[in-house]
Amino acid sequence: MLSSTDDLEFETAENIEEISQLSALELSDTASSERSSADTPEKTGYPDSVYVTAANVFRGIRIEKSPDKAIIKYGSEPLQSLPQYEDESLQRLSYELAFSTLKYQDILESILIDSYIFPSTTIPDHLSSLIVVMLYDFQDRKFQNRVITDNEESIAEVQEVENLLNSFKTKLAAALARCRIKHDALSIYQILPEEVRKQELRASTLPLYAWINTCKVSPEHVFSTLKKKGYNRVKSVLHIDGKVFAVDQHCCDVLIFPSHLKNDLINTDLFKEYKLIFQDKSRSLAVHSVRALLNMDDDILMVNTGSWYTVAHMSILTSNNTTKVFVCGVQSQAKDPDLKKLFTKMGCKNIEILHETFVNIEAKDHRLQKVKVILLLPRCSGLGVSNPVEFILNEHEDADLLKDHSQGGTSEDKLLALAQQQYEQLIHAMKFTKAQAVVYCTCSVYPQENEVVVKKALEFQDQGIKIQPYRLSPPVLPLCSLRDIHLSTDKFFRMEPSEITNGCFLSILTRERDPSETVSVKDVLARAAAKGLLDGMELGKSSKREKKKKKSKTSLAKSCTTESNGIQMKIAEYLNRETKASANQAETLSTKTEVSQKPPTQGGVSSNARKPHKAAPNSLVSSVMKTAGSSRPCDRPTNYSRHRPEGRVIPLKPVEIMLPPVMLPSSSPQTSRSQLPTQHFYYRWVAPKTSGPGYLPTSSIYKRGEKPKENLPSARLGHPRPWL
Repeated sequence: MLSSTDDLEFETAENIEEISQLSALELSDTASSERSSADTPEKTGYPDSVYVTAANVFRGIRIEKSPDKAIIKYGSEPLQSLPQYEDESLQRLSYELAFSTLKYQDILESILIDSYIFPSTTIPDHLSSLIVVMLYDFQDRKFQNRVITDNEESIAEVQEVENLLNSFKTKLAAALARCRIKHDALSIYQILPEEVRKQELRASTLPLYAWINTCKVSPEHVFSTLKKKGYNRVKSVLHIDGKVFAVDQHCCDVLIFPSHLKNDLINTDLFKEYKLIFQDKSRSLAVHSVRALLNMDDDILMVNTGSWYTVAHMSILTSNNTTKVFVCGVQSQAKDPDLKKLFTKMGCKNIEILHETFVNIEAKDHRLQKVKVILLLPRCSGLGVSNPVEFILNEHEDADLLKDHSQGGTSEDKLLALAQQQYEQLIHAMKFTKAQAVVYCTCSVYPQENEVVVKKALEFQDQGIKIQPYRLSPPVLPLCSLRDIHLSTDKFFRMEPSEITNGCFLSILTRERDPSETVSVKDVLARAAAKGLLDGMELGKSSKREKKKKKSKTSLAKSCTTESNGIQMKIAEYLNRETKASANQAETLSTKTEVSQKPPTQGGVSSNARKPHKAAPNSLVSSVMKTAGSSRPCDRPTNYSRHRPEGRVIPLKPVEIMLPPVMLPSSSPQTSRSQLPTQHFYYRWVAPKTSGPGYLPTSSIYKRGEKPKENLPSARLGHPRPWL
């Protein structure tokens, strides 16, 4: 009920006196570092359409209270006068206004109740959300009048609410001052939870990330164009106010710009013609991880992609081969023409849209039999994102994510529900028997949505399927350096929310390779080229080199020596990683007996036999490629082969082995050879003169029925009784 006239006059005078006494407090608010007016332009209000859109967004994501405690009633229907516009800047302003209102919902509602706007006035319920939204902007403007342009189209509901707030200006200001005194805060910003304030601070410094559309332009052309427009390339854009850009350390096709340059960049031809695309870095990390796992003819299945720019980026990275990118979950076929038009503008040609949801697609679907990698971007809490409004608009995520960000956390019930959905999708992805890898990526900071989901899926994966099980794999080159991989002991890739990037979690699951499976050199080098390990080398040259290797070892050695040592080591390192699974599962037989390394002193040994063979620059690469691609009898492994662990180079210790341990008389080579049992092999290792780390001594093997060379002793030993 309304107060009497005398009470109103007394209360008005009291409020005016209170406001004058709190003028110093208002100035402190203005001078505060968080809301400094010197750093931000003076606020003049928004167009009517922004208020209406923001009110509808706020009504859908507001924090609901129990009916017995709720004084302010919100209508169930949105405002009918919602205008239709395509201006992305106005849409962003509407979401930012709704999100700010949501963060201060409790404070704004208490101000409305304390000022007697509620429940003294008869206001329709469907206007309550508009009143709360416009009140936030009204107090943010220090209760100053809004500036209205002449060409702006007015909306009746907005004009009605604005007149109401202006009539209660004094009471609203007094209620706001009392609220600040109650919380002992210089501004209502300091009343927010600490986690929300940290998130706002990170969002104010977060740079812009944009990836290069290499189907339309080369990186060199982009660098040249930016330089002509006054942009300078630097190592880091943090705390730089000028026109600068940097190249991301993880994704070579991603550029970083300071946040204040967005309006300037949007108006350039690079962004208008889809040559540069703004997108969060986590999505670029995901698609680059998928690309590094692909062979030439492998297909991809993308799940819960959100933004279509993620699909386009994946398509562009695989445009040089026959890969198809399948996208599931597009339930509305009416979007197909718009999507195809967008993909055509961006130069994408290998995208196929599936209208079924992912969990409803069978693993034996005939369309997906060539899918080898599944990219899973499940819906998550998104608490690792510092600027949720940008993330929601760019990735087409649900606006309901703003509710968790406004509170600085997610409820336990909602977190469990999200984790269950993520687990079900990951388990379903692991049922595709033809797939060899699953890339799982979220923007969450909760282990329940990240490590817990992945480990649970690995633990309870279907063991009845007659295929190799999935295992955790480290981040794939060139996504991370070797140092990053060694530091990531649990094989997960994480980025914590900071002033330079949003939070991100990335996990790569791969199937263990069948030990009996033979991997051709072409497939291995194709995957190495996808990872960027060949540094511009053409795949065709590798296949020609493989053909030459089959003809002659000498021609292979000559062709290998034409490559640089840096590229050779990269290929060798990658090939060693590819053979890890088979090396771990194969049975090994090794001899641990150590004997003297004294070289033989018997006569008749040529100088060539005494000197150890000098390893060629490409010996490691050639030996691995020989094992993978050669099928000659002399290259077949035997039970005496010894596999070394991945990433380690173990020098072979020179030993002398005599099978069986019997004395051989000093006679001619033919007599000695005739006394050897026919069912045994005779191994002779020539000790090197020098040893050192990484040195691989060579061996000479004589098999049954093989005639030794005449210039080498076949039956003389360096020691008369080597087994004693």
